Amino acid sequence: MKIHVMTAGMVQTNAYLLTPEAGGEAVLIDAPLGVWAMVAKILEKEKCVLKEVWLTHGHFDHIQGVEEIAAATGVKVFAHEADRAMMEQPEVVEARMGFPLGLKVVKPEGWFTVGEKRMAAVAEAEVRYVPGHCPGSVLFYFAKEGVAFVGDAIFAGSVGRTDFEGGSFPLLEKSIREQIYTLPEATVLYPGHGGTTTVAKEKRGNPYVRP
Repeated sequence: MKIHVMTAGMVQTNAYLLTPEAGGEAVLIDAPLGVWAMVAKILEKEKCVLKEVWLTHGHFDHIQGVEEIAAATGVKVFAHEADRAMMEQPEVVEARMGFPLGLKVVKPEGWFTVGEKRMAAVAEAEVRYVPGHCPGSVLFYFAKEGVAFVGDAIFAGSVGRTDFEGGSFPLLEKSIREQIYTLPEATVLYPGHGGTTTVAKEKRGNPYVRP
C-alpha cells in the first residue's frame, strides 16, 4: 500500500490517499477544501480509481472538499454517525464559528461500525472509536502495515482541541490511552495536522496524555 500525503484547506489539514502498488482502487482519508486537484493527479499517475472517502470526523476542515470530489467521481463517503448533525447542518456549524465558511451538506453513504474491518488499497483496516475531540472521531489502524490514521485525536507532541461543541478532554484522554496507546509502539501515526509520529514517541513524551 502506498500512502500519499496531501495538505490543503484554510487550516492546513492533512488528507491521505491510499493506493495499491500496481493500480486499482484507492481510498481517500479526509477531504479538506481544494484537495481534489492533488488527488486527481495522483490517481492518474498511479492508474487508480477512487473507491471511497473515509472521514476521521466531521469538523469542517476535514469535509469541505467532499462536495467537489463527489461531483467529479460519484465516490461513496463514510463517517461515524455521531457526527451526523454537524455534517448535515452546516448552518449550525457556521453560526457557532461566527463567520461564513461556505459549507455544504455532507450526507455519507454509510456509517462506520466500531471494530469493523474495511479494505483500502488491498490492505485491511480496523476502525477504532476515539471520541473526545468531537463525538464521531475514529481512527483507521492497518495492523500489517503498522500505520494508523488518527485524525485530530492526537498529534506529534500534542492532542486535539476539546473546547469545540461536543468535545471532552477526559473522554479524549480515555480514547488515547485505550485505543492509541494500546497499539504496538512501532505503529506510525498519521494525524490530521502536522507530521507523523509513533505510538512509542507519544507514550514517552506527549505532555497532555500519559500512558
